[in-house]
Amino acid sequence: MHELAFPLLVGLIALALAFDFLNGLHDAANSIATVVSTRLLSPMAAVIFAAAGNFAAYWLVGLHVANTIGKGIIDKDVVTPAVVFGALIGAMFWNIVTWLKGIPSSSSHALIGGLLGAGVMHGGFDAIESKKTIETFVAIFMSPMIGFALAMLFVLLTSWIFRGFLPRKAEGVFKGMHLLSSAAYSISHGGNDAQKTMGIITVLLYSTGYLKGEFHIPQWVVLSCYLAISLGTMSGGWKIIKTMGTKITPLNHHTGFCASSAGSIVVFGASAMGIPVSTTHAITGSVIGTGAARKASAVRWGVAQRVVMAWFITIPASAGVGAAFYLLTRLF
Repeated sequence: MHELAFPLLVGLIALALAFDFLNGLHDAANSIATVVSTRLLSPMAAVIFAAAGNFAAYWLVGLHVANTIGKGIIDKDVVTPAVVFGALIGAMFWNIVTWLKGIPSSSSHALIGGLLGAGVMHGGFDAIESKKTIETFVAIFMSPMIGFALAMLFVLLTSWIFRGFLPRKAEGVFKGMHLLSSAAYSISHGGNDAQKTMGIITVLLYSTGYLKGEFHIPQWVVLSCYLAISLGTMSGGWKIIKTMGTKITPLNHHTGFCASSAGSIVVFGASAMGIPVSTTHAITGSVIGTGAARKASAVRWGVAQRVVMAWFITIPASAGVGAAFYLLTRLF
C-alpha cells in the first residue's frame, strides 16, 4: 500500500475526471457525426442526445471494462499514485494534440499507452498483465476491420431489402433507423469509454488503501465517471465531427444507419468481453466500410490514411509522455 495525503488523492481523482470529460469532448464525434452531417439532428440537439446515451449506459452496461483497466493491463499491486499521474497526463496530452488537429484518434488507447508507459517505467515489463493487454492490442487492429466488414454487409443487405421501395419512403424509414442506431452507439460509447476512467480511479483507491476489501468499483466512482463523460460529450468536438461526418466519405441516412449499427455491435461485443476497445476505431472503420460498399472512389483514402497513422502512433506517443511524467514525479 502506498501512502497518499487525502488532498493529493482528491487532486488525482479530479485529474482523472478531467480526462473523462476530455474523453467525452474528444469522442463526441463518434456517436453524433453521422446524425449531424446528414442533418438528422441539429448540432446542439445531437450532443444532448449523445450525452443522454452515454449516461444511459449506467443502467444498461456491466463493469467488465472498468475491471480490465483497473487490474488487467498493469498489475494492480504495482500501481502507485505516480503511475496514475503519468498515465493520465500521457493520455490527456495526446487527446489534446489530436483534438486540435481534428484527428479522430483513440482516447482509450491513449489512456492504455499512458498506463503502460508509466507502469513499465515503475515496475518493469513484468508489471504488464499479458492476457488482457494482448487482447486489447488485437482489438486495436480487429475492431476497425470488423466494423468495416459489418458496415459493408449492412449497406449491401439493406440495399437489397429496400430495392423495391420508392426513394422517399426508404429515406423516411432509414431516418428512424438511423436515430435508433445512433442512440445505440452513444450507449455503447459510454459503456466502454467511461469505464476506463472508473478503472483508473479504483486502482488508485486500492493502491493507497482508501478502497477497503476486495478490488471492486464503488458506485460513486461509476456515477461520477458517467456524469463527467456525458458533460464532455455535451461540450462537443466539432473539428473531429467534420472529419468523421464529411471528410472520409459522404453520408446519408442509409449509410449513417449502417455505420452506427456496425460500430455499436463491435463496441457492445468488446464491452461484454471486458476489452477496452476504441470506439473511434470502430466507428471510423464502419464509416469507411459504407463508402467502400458503394465504390472505392467514394472514400477519401488520403484522409483515411491520416487517421490510420494516428492509430499506430497513439499508444507509443502517450506511453512516452506517461513515462516522462512518471519520471518527473520521482524528482519530488
